[in-house]
Amino acid sequence: MRIALTGADGQLSTQLQHTLRGDVIPLGHDQLDISDAETVETVLASHKPDFVINAAAYNLVDSAEEEPQVAYLHNALGPRNLALYCEKYEIPLLHFSTDYVFSGWEGDFGNEVSRERPYLETDLPNPKSAYAVSKLAGEDFVRSLCKRHFVVRTCGLFGKTRQQGTGNFVETMLRLGTERDELTIVNDQRCTPTSCSDLADAVVALIETEAFGLYHATNAGSTTWYEFAVEIFRLAGIDVPVRPISSEQFGAAARRPVYSVLDNAKLSSVIGKELPDWQAALDRYLRQRGT
Repeated sequence: MRIALTGADGQLSTQLQHTLRGDVIPLGHDQLDISDAETVETVLASHKPDFVINAAAYNLVDSAEEEPQVAYLHNALGPRNLALYCEKYEIPLLHFSTDYVFSGWEGDFGNEVSRERPYLETDLPNPKSAYAVSKLAGEDFVRSLCKRHFVVRTCGLFGKTRQQGTGNFVETMLRLGTERDELTIVNDQRCTPTSCSDLADAVVALIETEAFGLYHATNAGSTTWYEFAVEIFRLAGIDVPVRPISSEQFGAAARRPVYSVLDNAKLSSVIGKELPDWQAALDRYLRQRGT
């Protein structure tokens, strides 16, 4: 099977290139700008893929508040172009989305409380940022325009990067933990950090089922970014004080979900296995880092 893989320079695509079975065609932004419909048609037609995986995205969550049209172009119209191409040529499409399509709040307006139950695929999204709105629109385009689709929502990815010390929260913490005397980390956003390696394994298994649809795919368990950072430093043997702060104190431009833990039961039932818990995934990542 020939698989066209967009966003080939990212950490998830890097892992997928090692995990996918078949002839993988990595397409970075320089080779394929998915926001351009004519380019999508020309480039993909030249490679004649049997399957398309879209890992390309605009991931600058805070910058999207200042340039929502750019986020929408890449996160919504880009997937739309891929969906139209794949439907035209009857090719399956797998598209990655995000836990940020949920807000973490539930209840009546004015009486909202933080959610405490993991989100199912059937739960109603409630995006609270320009980035999240654009990603939800991308999901909707793929689901409505391409019959043979997988949409996979995930969260907090960490995987091997081209340059050590950049690319994900773990690498950022490892760098800052040796550069600063103290760190302040947000402690009121609960989610599930996810290993690119574990996610890629699940994707390979999912593709083989041809059980098309919407899926949640993260490692098991949940944590806050503060708790995640504390565990990173414990496992890495880095002694640095870490102080918990609120999202309001941090002052990011874009609102993040206060709770965005995803329920993976649907995925597990289809592929016949559960993803490991995030602590085990983190420990494995740190032990294998740099190899």
